[in-house]
Amino acid sequence: MLGVERLRALCAVAEYGSVIAAARHLHLTPSGVSQQLAKLEKEVGTPLLEPYGRTVRLTAAGRLLVRRGRAILALLARAESEVSSLDSDVNGELRIGSFSSASRVVLPRAIAQLRALHPAVEVSVVADETDSLLPSITRSEIDLAVVDSWLTMPLRLPENVVHTRIHEDVADVALPSDHPLAGMERVELDALAEMPWATWRRGEAFHTWLVQTLRRRGVEPVVRYEVPEFAAQLEFVAHGLAAALIPRLAKVWVPNGVSIVPVYPALRREILAVRRRDADRPVIKAGIDALSSVFSAHVNSSHIIADTAARFPS
Repeated sequence: MLGVERLRALCAVAEYGSVIAAARHLHLTPSGVSQQLAKLEKEVGTPLLEPYGRTVRLTAAGRLLVRRGRAILALLARAESEVSSLDSDVNGELRIGSFSSASRVVLPRAIAQLRALHPAVEVSVVADETDSLLPSITRSEIDLAVVDSWLTMPLRLPENVVHTRIHEDVADVALPSDHPLAGMERVELDALAEMPWATWRRGEAFHTWLVQTLRRRGVEPVVRYEVPEFAAQLEFVAHGLAAALIPRLAKVWVPNGVSIVPVYPALRREILAVRRRDADRPVIKAGIDALSSVFSAHVNSSHIIADTAARFPS
């Protein structure tokens, strides 16, 4: 009979590309992973890995066993989750990943609410970009991820991931207060064709979204300031150097010299809570409920802030 932990070791080597990387993920030593693989090869009676330069690659038998092994491990995870769900008590560990704006603004309140309702829950958090969080979900490195999906650049979710829509956010344009359009109730992006822009670094999702969004409005953007923080981008705007697109979720404060103006048509994104399809423990469902509750409360306060900023620019 094939050993589950040996299958897990083989799948980890396939996922991470080497014995050393697989060992790091599994919290084992490389020799421990190698021993698991040697025992698995003995059980199936054929080599599963072969030398490939300075590393190894799967044989045909290894590739077949990885496909079957992933299905077996998914079934086992689902069985464990279903057994756990029979217990209505919400307890245990909840590992959450989130993009930075949500981590700073909403997540602390959601965790505090969850812990107040369920003191036995232990929560850990890692902040990262959406593109990095999705692989962490599929590899079961985290249980729940808060990610964003712009309607003009929709997020593609892996097949084994399900999502719950917990919020809709909007991006406004930040302009220097002395800009001719700073006092408008709303502005169309094609009216800003001559403005340089401040945004995140090239290759990051928000940079790509900004460029695509402006091009759809007939503007070829000049991104002059690549700074990986919305607060820093607003400082460039405050000194009259650039415009910036700022999601309301990220707009904690607005410095003097900046006017926040709604964009027409509105630039919307969905905030999603995602989990593996086979991960439905009560603690994960409780985490989603807490996030939904806190985001719902944040919607009202965000609308108040946005209306105030539009009517009374700094």
